Amino acid sequence: MLIKRRPSWSLPESEVTPRPVYLNRRKFMTGAIASAAALAAPGLLRAGGSPTTTPLTFREAPEYSTDEKKTPFDAVAKYNNFYEFGTGKGDPAKYAHEMSVDPWSVEVDGECARPGRYALEDLLKPHDYEERIYRLRCVEAWSMVIPWVGVPLATVLSRLEPNSRAKYVYFETLHDPKQMRGQRSLFSTIDWPYREGLRMDEAMNELSFLAIGLYGETLPNQNGAPIRLVVPWKYGFKSIKSIVRIRFLEEQPKTTWELLAPSEYGFYANVNPEVDHPRWSQKRERRLPSGVLRPNWMETRMFNGYEEQVAHLYKGMDLAKFY
Repeated sequence: MLIKRRPSWSLPESEVTPRPVYLNRRKFMTGAIASAAALAAPGLLRAGGSPTTTPLTFREAPEYSTDEKKTPFDAVAKYNNFYEFGTGKGDPAKYAHEMSVDPWSVEVDGECARPGRYALEDLLKPHDYEERIYRLRCVEAWSMVIPWVGVPLATVLSRLEPNSRAKYVYFETLHDPKQMRGQRSLFSTIDWPYREGLRMDEAMNELSFLAIGLYGETLPNQNGAPIRLVVPWKYGFKSIKSIVRIRFLEEQPKTTWELLAPSEYGFYANVNPEVDHPRWSQKRERRLPSGVLRPNWMETRMFNGYEEQVAHLYKGMDLAKFY
């Protein structure tokens, strides 16, 4: 008999707001009506999602959220770049169930006072979860709007007590070819594990976020379970998935796409419609879902629309050089 375990970092069932209530809460006048409607709508909880996701409880953070129309859950869960599971957009949703995410731990090392291996629940439990609805802009010129659940990156990093030599934060994704078929592919050109990094002031910016859920539930594996970075003013490849290492460094780290194609993918990877990719324009983006007849093109904004919050980080820098 299959016994489904709740992830150790999720909250008790008694404290959870069901996803049907979450998705429809503005349509109902009272919590009692909402609960009744949820019970009368079997199948909504897992519609289009992974059977292993579980509900989370959180506070809404409208001060950090966009009011733009959210991308449907099915599109978020089924259209992904996660090369650890294959190069096709549908490969992660097809194969990511082969990865086990509970228990999970994160190794912390480098220039900090509290290095060590942290169980995910120990890394997260001092912090209350919040929902932030962020735009996500892929370097491939498509975009989404996603309601993430998680904690501010700065609160987690501060607790690890980086010292004065910590100028950068480095991240690694899980490296386990047995669970991640893309890592054992003979055709892969990536030097695993996947690596990313931020300058310390970027990491401590109020927008930088560690997500453990989306649409009110724990992350589906294909979206970076059980913990991923979300940096909304940068191209999506900076938002590293399935994190197993956080390292504080004095020197700027080399990152995966920077190593693969330095003329195309720089360390900063800020969304910038004035700096094109060598092989395509970045002036417009295709908001998903879209189709051949209705491609849903829109103008790309500087820093993905977050210029007010982050432009000061790059004052005086040549953004065409530091791309």
